[in-house]
Amino acid sequence: MRTVSWQLILSDNGWVVSRFRDVGLISQNGRLLATNTAVIAGIAYNFLPFMALPLYVSLEKIDRRLIEAATDLYASRVTAFRKVTLPLALPGIFAGSLLTFIPAVGDFINAALLGTPNQYMIGNVIQSKFLNILDYPAAAALSFMLMGVILIGIAIYARLLGTRSLTEAAAA
Repeated sequence: MRTVSWQLILSDNGWVVSRFRDVGLISQNGRLLATNTAVIAGIAYNFLPFMALPLYVSLEKIDRRLIEAATDLYASRVTAFRKVTLPLALPGIFAGSLLTFIPAVGDFINAALLGTPNQYMIGNVIQSKFLNILDYPAAAALSFMLMGVILIGIAIYARLLGTRSLTEAAAA
C-alpha cells in the first residue's frame, strides 16, 4: 500500500511533481516516477522504521548523566557525541542496519512499481526467474547465493564492530 501511495504522490500530475515544476527543480516535461530517485525514495521510506526503532531504543537506554559528565569535563557537544553517545548507540546501529539491509536486498516491489522494467534489483531477477521464466534451479541458486553473500556480509560486519563489545554495551 505504501508503494502504491508513492506511485500516486510521484505521478506526473501529482502534487509533488507540480510543486517541483513550480520551483524549477524539474523541467516542465520532467518526471519523478519511473526514475532511480523514485525507487530509492520508496525503499528509504518503506524501511526507515526498521532503522529508527532499534536506534531509538539504543539511544533511550543511554544514561544522560554520562553525556553531562562529558560536557562537565569540557568536551564539546561533537566530542561528547563521538566519544560517549556513538559508542553506546552501536548496538542499535548494528541491529538497525541489519534489519534494514536484509529485507531491502530482496525487495522487488519498489523497483517494479516505482521504476521501469529496465531497472533490475536482485529481488526482481529472482522473482522473474521463479514466476515468468520458470527457471527454478537458477532462481534457487540465485537465492542461495544472495543468502550466502548476506551471511558473509553479516559475519564481516560483526567482526569489524566487535560483537563482544556490542553485547557488553547492550547488557550494561
